[in-house]
Amino acid sequence: MELYELLEQVVGVFDRLAIPYFVTGSVASMSYGEPRLTNDIDLVAGVRLEHVAGLLAAFPPDAYYVSEDAIRDAIRHQTQFNVIHPQSGLKVDVMVRKDTPFDRSRFARARSLRPTDSYTAFFASPEDVIIKKMEYYREGGSDKHLRDITGMLKISGYEIDSVYISEWAERLGLQDIWTAIQQRLKQAP
Repeated sequence: MELYELLEQVVGVFDRLAIPYFVTGSVASMSYGEPRLTNDIDLVAGVRLEHVAGLLAAFPPDAYYVSEDAIRDAIRHQTQFNVIHPQSGLKVDVMVRKDTPFDRSRFARARSLRPTDSYTAFFASPEDVIIKKMEYYREGGSDKHLRDITGMLKISGYEIDSVYISEWAERLGLQDIWTAIQQRLKQAP
């Protein structure tokens, strides 16, 4: 199984179960920027307790690893659980939607994209992907997030709302990172 095949299966399940979601992380940044290697898919989803049985049925244990306890715990604590396809080594990190102003904004701004010719899926806006990547950079310091952001701004910069990013960067305490990214772009050849 390939990454976008797994995404198609997961999106189909979430659509059938009427679970609101959007793709974020590196898969989303590649959609707006430059390709890179990844073996996981990040989704933010409005998973609730009434979805647990349907999720477990949709991902049978002979093909997937999904923990009922992990799903329930993620819902209770608004954290994440995984859908793992052991045969391919691919996984989906499902982050349970939080009731925060930023998550409400991200869901309102999600857009439908066509990752392959066979299906469409909801993706976080490029601005929201950039904001989350700045948060991840602040938390872990990994340059891959800065590379992803820079790639997105190089490829899709003309359609990215930098005012929106600046406003959220200020609200979330990310102004220094956003300023440094903009300076880095100005200095790039």
